[in-house]
Amino acid sequence: MKENLVQKFKASENTQLSLTETRFSLPYSEKKIEKELEKLRKELAKLQDTMYAHNKYSVLVCLQGMDTSGKDSLIREVFKDMNARGVEVHSFKTPTSFELGHDYLWRHYIALPERGKFGVFNRTHYENVLITRVHPNFILNENLPGINSESDITEAFWEKRFDQINQFEKHIAENGTVIFKFFLHISKETQRERLLRRLEEKKHQWKFSPADLKERNQWDMYQKCYQDILHKSCKPHAPWYVIPSDDKLTARFAIAKILLEVMSTYHDIKEPELAPETSQNIALYTKLLQEEK
Repeated sequence: MKENLVQKFKASENTQLSLTETRFSLPYSEKKIEKELEKLRKELAKLQDTMYAHNKYSVLVCLQGMDTSGKDSLIREVFKDMNARGVEVHSFKTPTSFELGHDYLWRHYIALPERGKFGVFNRTHYENVLITRVHPNFILNENLPGINSESDITEAFWEKRFDQINQFEKHIAENGTVIFKFFLHISKETQRERLLRRLEEKKHQWKFSPADLKERNQWDMYQKCYQDILHKSCKPHAPWYVIPSDDKLTARFAIAKILLEVMSTYHDIKEPELAPETSQNIALYTKLLQEEK
């Protein structure tokens, strides 16, 4: 599986979601893809161990996608071989009153991974130019100066917010955070089928909410906002990847492979060398421990 998925799925300022496939195939059996995914997981786990010892980089994985796009199961399947202390997952839901007492990026900033760790944002800071753009009345909850009604929320407001998000990412990238942003791209039909499955299978019914159907009615607006996000925030230090996600297994494989491909280019990530005095006395330390018997 030598295909370069980094270039295949990297977005650009010209990406058109309506022309972008929501499904891609690999010339391998499902069993073969599962085995390859397992290998990638183990390699990522080794990489994270080395990153922890190196202690200079962190990795931020941002996952966005329409409801049912598979974010939760992807996190479980891609990162499950990592040391539990080496990966931190944060799911950003409706801001609490405490979070609304701070600026909109605050809760994301304090959740950033420390050096040596992977951080996964399940829904991200882009919700602040996505759901709030589809439902601008939510902005009023932020109690911002000069924003007293929806009519005050102009295009200039959104442009400024994009600038702030881009500066946020530039700042953390310059300070050692490697940023990956994945949009899990599914078709409207696939979402319909997955919502029906939630209703039909009792063990998944808890995931369904009537609000899911209300948001589905805004499908076209969400697609427009996502495309705007791709165009305005796809930067060399913080690229977006549009991952065809109608098939969950190939989506998981693609993301794991992209993570490993990109991180493998950081040739300076190595375990630190022992201090000379320690290295020179390994035989002595080994002898002292052996003699304790």
